[in-house]
Amino acid sequence: MAIPKIRGGMTLRIVLLSGGSGKRLWPLSNDIRSKIYLKLLPTGDGGTESMLQRIWRQLNTAGLAGSVYMVTGKSQLDMLHSQLDRRVPVIVEPERRDTFPAVALAAAYLHSVCGAGLNEVVCVLPADSYADDGFFHTIQKLENVVLTSGADLALIGVKPACPSGQYGYIIPDEAETDRNYLTVGRFAEKPDETEAQSFISRNAFWNCGVFAFQLGYLGGILEEKGYPLQYDLLAKQYDRLPKISFDYEVVERAKSVVVLPYDGQWNDIGNWNTLTEKMNTHVVGKGIISEDSHNTHLINELNIPVTVLGLSNVVVASGPDGILVADKTASPRVKQLMKDFEQRPMYEERRWGSYRVLEYAKFSDGHEALIKRIQVKAGHHFTDRTDAQQSEVWVFIKGEGEFLSNDRIMPVKAGDVLQIPAGVTYAVRAVSDLESIEVQFVSERTGNDMFRLCLTREVSEKKNV
Repeated sequence: MAIPKIRGGMTLRIVLLSGGSGKRLWPLSNDIRSKIYLKLLPTGDGGTESMLQRIWRQLNTAGLAGSVYMVTGKSQLDMLHSQLDRRVPVIVEPERRDTFPAVALAAAYLHSVCGAGLNEVVCVLPADSYADDGFFHTIQKLENVVLTSGADLALIGVKPACPSGQYGYIIPDEAETDRNYLTVGRFAEKPDETEAQSFISRNAFWNCGVFAFQLGYLGGILEEKGYPLQYDLLAKQYDRLPKISFDYEVVERAKSVVVLPYDGQWNDIGNWNTLTEKMNTHVVGKGIISEDSHNTHLINELNIPVTVLGLSNVVVASGPDGILVADKTASPRVKQLMKDFEQRPMYEERRWGSYRVLEYAKFSDGHEALIKRIQVKAGHHFTDRTDAQQSEVWVFIKGEGEFLSNDRIMPVKAGDVLQIPAGVTYAVRAVSDLESIEVQFVSERTGNDMFRLCLTREVSEKKNV
């Protein structure tokens, strides 16, 4: 699918990749709440925000928010909408398959649903990029670099602050020129410190995972591999796309790549060590760190206090999914250590509120009990049903709302108790912020997901894309 190179008059489209398996910042991140949703970064007004909220704010400040399309998985759609404006266009992956399939799906959506032309420029940006505001003004320049350079791809390369082995490197094959970009000679994976220093002496850059291309370039790659650039058709065969990163499948195979240097702040917040460096407090939640514990951080989402005594250079993270105590320099290994550990997320944020699993028990006679604390934001609601072998008891502990079932509307408030028999469909609406404790009793294992709360999730996903 060859396309002519043209100049000017185009509109940059930005694809913001969000998602991830949630293992890097375990136990607070999981399949539902990946690291970009953790509200631990400081804001200027003394509050906190997530990586996703921070990058969205910066894109908005740079005048780029109107050009952004989010890509995320089904399981994280509610979390995304709980943190961002509902008007943000969202492209939902049918399943998680790494960054090449995600970018391909986004390209097909831009072309066949949004009507983007093959000459238009697409910039792909990871949602966990931590950079200063100048970085996003540099992104604006990528469109012109792609259109004037004649290259297949244009990347942003960050001038290294130190010889770090945490990042991949972009090595140009030329010195500084009168252009604002350089031709890329080769790429290098995360090196040791000595090799990194050698790369820096050759004017190498950190690879921050930002790349831009004309839509027709990726369309040609899909065509060669036998895949359509039509969104509906590609979505139906999404499971056939290879599980591989865009870097391996496209960037490192491209015939012509250029890099736009950036000499400013940029970091990859990929582990507890790098995240805590950006926090403005050492204790989040209930807990105490002793005075002889230096460079130690405690992040506690539980309702019980945690005390750290005489431990330096340590991160302690506790939440519904588990507890981590790690030396900061060792914290990047948690993803590898937990890669085979499977557990359902014990906490979820939804567009209507959130819920947390407090207790789960299975008894010798085969019946099960699940206790959850549910929070519904004022003006929001959710719909659910009890299964054939499942009954529920609800104790409302805060706020006012309405319980709807069998065409009946019942007002509820703090102190009310409801018993819901098996096989009943119902809805809960919050007039003011509403909290309740739900106890599920299951007499026989049905195979259904006991952690399911909102039957309207599938419908809402279809409305978004």
